[in-house]
Amino acid sequence: MSSLFPALTEALADPDGTAAHRPALRFGERSLTYGELASSAAPLAARVGEAGRIAVWATPTLETAVAVVAALLAGVPAVPLNPKSGGSELGHIVADSAPSLVLAAPDDQLPAALASLARVDIDVRATGPTASPAPDTRPLAPDTDHLADELPALVVYTSGTTGPPKGAVIPRRAVATTLDALADAWQWTGDDVLVHGLPLFHVHGLILGILGPLRRGGSVRHLGRFETAGVTRELSGGATMLFGVPTMYHRIAEALPDDPALAKALARARLLVSGSAALPVHDHERIAEATGRRVIERYGMTETLMNTSVRADGEPRAGTVGVPLPGVELRLTEEDGTTALEAYDGETVGEIQVRGPNLFTEYLNRPDATAAAFTADGWFRTGDMAVRDPDGYVRIVGRKATDLIKSGGYKIGAGEIENALIEHPGVREAAVTGEPDADLGERIVAWIVPADSQQPPSASELADHVADRLAPHKRPRVVHYLDILPRNDMGKIMKRALTHD
Repeated sequence: MSSLFPALTEALADPDGTAAHRPALRFGERSLTYGELASSAAPLAARVGEAGRIAVWATPTLETAVAVVAALLAGVPAVPLNPKSGGSELGHIVADSAPSLVLAAPDDQLPAALASLARVDIDVRATGPTASPAPDTRPLAPDTDHLADELPALVVYTSGTTGPPKGAVIPRRAVATTLDALADAWQWTGDDVLVHGLPLFHVHGLILGILGPLRRGGSVRHLGRFETAGVTRELSGGATMLFGVPTMYHRIAEALPDDPALAKALARARLLVSGSAALPVHDHERIAEATGRRVIERYGMTETLMNTSVRADGEPRAGTVGVPLPGVELRLTEEDGTTALEAYDGETVGEIQVRGPNLFTEYLNRPDATAAAFTADGWFRTGDMAVRDPDGYVRIVGRKATDLIKSGGYKIGAGEIENALIEHPGVREAAVTGEPDADLGERIVAWIVPADSQQPPSASELADHVADRLAPHKRPRVVHYLDILPRNDMGKIMKRALTHD
């Protein structure tokens, strides 16, 4: 059996041993020890072991975690499906990935798009042989903890903002090396107890939030649905780490002034981690002031897993995503994509390219897209724009396609303007885009959710506010006022949906 999860390996080998009794997973009132996880996952792994790929109906439940662990034990790639996806998107994913089966909880009602797939219900209390599935006889990689180097672990579909979702094939090597690099950066051990309420169809919630604790021999408490009361309860009850996205931390920051129990619980945490999008500096500061704890950020993608992070023993510098993780090479490139920027001055904007064992192997059935994503010497083009400080800290300023604004001869990242706007007391949320301008090339447009819809700050007031904090050429020229910003399931603002009629 694979040694991706050493504690689970031990529980399978010795079902009455110490490891078997360690808590592994808890979702609400339902939980499994490592021994119980082994006795549930091993027979399921044996059942699906002949499948080419399996789809997993990825609800935030014990069943999803057991299904993915079983697939990994069996050496079968899992395709997590977002339960909120529409019929056409699900139909595309099923046709593209061609799974043999779909795994789901017994009570799940599956949509018509999955009707062609044979269904296997996941029984989290199944009893069966606790011996591991037949060992994988394919070549092993000696430098990745005896994992088969390029064997696919997961096929995770991208958001599809520029076309149909693409299936990123994530090898076992990438899962193991990313989780071990994060263990180094965060001093993550088997004694840690992680709490989060993230969805389980994506890298953040599934790989980091479920497989991460299992690789360390620790445990995870999933909230099911994110609520600040659940965060308070779990961090007060022994949890040591919290994972969240900026929307979650924004809600925490908003609740803190009137919730001393939440502030006390957060102060107990060993590590507060935010990811999937940039956390506004304003929320960083509010949380730090109320709790004495600083949120650290990391940076990754579906295709790369994790690239950088603020280290647990490093400076938690608000607005940055830290330094490259062990084993990850990172460079910034000029607009033509060929010349690396050698001088890191904290001001010059370039596209992030990365190289290392954390990378995916291909887009499934898309050799054209795979080839276009990499340079000739193996660097992955992330499409993310950043600046880098002299000490190596990376600060993301936005996506090349939507957040790089070329105005008056300057290259401007939307992210720093958004942070400046959110610092204004009259602004609750902000997004920044560019639109064509005959004189400037592009003009900066701000999309504002005001703190008080009856008395929003004026456009001139916001422009002066930004110019005072950043530079005059970074001030917004146009301001639109909204009731809410469009966001996806991971809390990222969907800027392509920001249009003004």
